Amino acid sequence: MLNGEETLIPLFEEKNLYISFITQLELLGHRNLKLNDRIKIKEFIEECTVIDITQGIKEYTIDIRQKYPLKLPDCIILATSLWLNIPLITADSDFKKIDIADLIYFKR
Repeated sequence: MLNGEETLIPLFEEKNLYISFITQLELLGHRNLKLNDRIKIKEFIEECTVIDITQGIKEYTIDIRQKYPLKLPDCIILATSLWLNIPLITADSDFKKIDIADLIYFKR
């Protein structure tokens, strides 16, 4: 969506958006971000509720990490979705390896 993909915009309209602190770090942590991109990302993040790690998210993360071949950041993102009991919207095909989440997979 931040790259100009407008297909998801109707899905997000009038919704409370939540992102993991991991997603926040991933978005802002890209090398060579241009100033305009950084501003756009920060504006998007301001529209979201950023969820920091909690004990519950840690416990979900551990369970997911033990059962599925996902990278740790992806485990935390998935655990955040499960802890909040909300769908995970992603274009990351690694999440297709799991069957425990309410997953909305967006194919670019």
